[in-house]
Amino acid sequence: MQQFDNNEHPHRRYNPLTGEWVLVSPHRAKRPWQGQNETPLHDHRPEYDPLCYLCPGNERSNGVMNKKYTDVYVFDNDFPALLQEEINYKAESNSLFQFKPERGINRVICFSPRHDLTLPEMEVTAIEKVVQEWKRQYQDLGSRDFINYVQIFENKGAVMGCSNPHPHGQIWAQSSLPTQVEKTQASLQKYYKEHNTSLLADYLTAELEKKERLVTENSHFAVVVPFWATWPYETLIVSKRHFGNIVQMTDEESKAFAEIIKRITVRYDNLFNTSFPYSSGIHQSPTDGQEHPEWHFHMHFYPPLLRSATVKKFMVGYEMMGEAQRDISPEKSAEILRNLPEVHYKQTV
Repeated sequence: MQQFDNNEHPHRRYNPLTGEWVLVSPHRAKRPWQGQNETPLHDHRPEYDPLCYLCPGNERSNGVMNKKYTDVYVFDNDFPALLQEEINYKAESNSLFQFKPERGINRVICFSPRHDLTLPEMEVTAIEKVVQEWKRQYQDLGSRDFINYVQIFENKGAVMGCSNPHPHGQIWAQSSLPTQVEKTQASLQKYYKEHNTSLLADYLTAELEKKERLVTENSHFAVVVPFWATWPYETLIVSKRHFGNIVQMTDEESKAFAEIIKRITVRYDNLFNTSFPYSSGIHQSPTDGQEHPEWHFHMHFYPPLLRSATVKKFMVGYEMMGEAQRDISPEKSAEILRNLPEVHYKQTV
């Protein structure tokens, strides 16, 4: 009988944040760099686009004019997924058809007035302004009595459903805990009650000792490819200090957070010399007025690119019918990301 090798043999890995499993099949991608390396099409965009509804001073679809903003700009989403109005409703008597109205507020945050930039191409000082605005939005929206969770996220690239290339993200604040957040909270609470410590603090300590899945770090944050990663180059930013939400960051931590965002996103762009698509999002404590010592601030990056700028991996087939699956091991993808330069490829041409 062969001795198990996690870089050779198929196996399942447990995700302690959600209680789910992922199937890892590393033998299918022993040489992830072999084969398709198409030259990506470079997206040359102007600093200002008169037809872009997110550029400064331009008119949006509802007739509202954007301010002639010079750094970060936030406005209520013109096509919100959630509405603020309270609705009367009668619950369905059949438990198989449960529903309830959901209240919330959706906002758009433009990271920069420049149409041609993305986070990895922005200066750290400019990204820090985004972080400060995230703080203000979390505090403002979370203070409303009907808001119990504030989800900050970014969809980058058309392949991830982004309808406009102007650098921007979204903030969805709502009455209920979203499903993934609810799963995470249950896991964090269970671990905290059993160990009287943060699950992610203990996890990060172990990862920093092993270093095999560590991509980069600074004094306050570390980027790892999670042991349970599903997406090919999925990463997780975890704060080294245990705190629950972005408002609890010190000024020094805010700067370090901006820096670590730039460091991982530059690596992403450098991986295939293209503007790397991803969905990213911050997970932090609810805004329900309760104490949440179990929560530990972290940020997920879920990118779909696998072997080149055009070869993608989404959750299909077995992943939709069975469970999540990946070929390249988390350890291998961490090694590849770790060895990439921190200078953006456009600056080396």
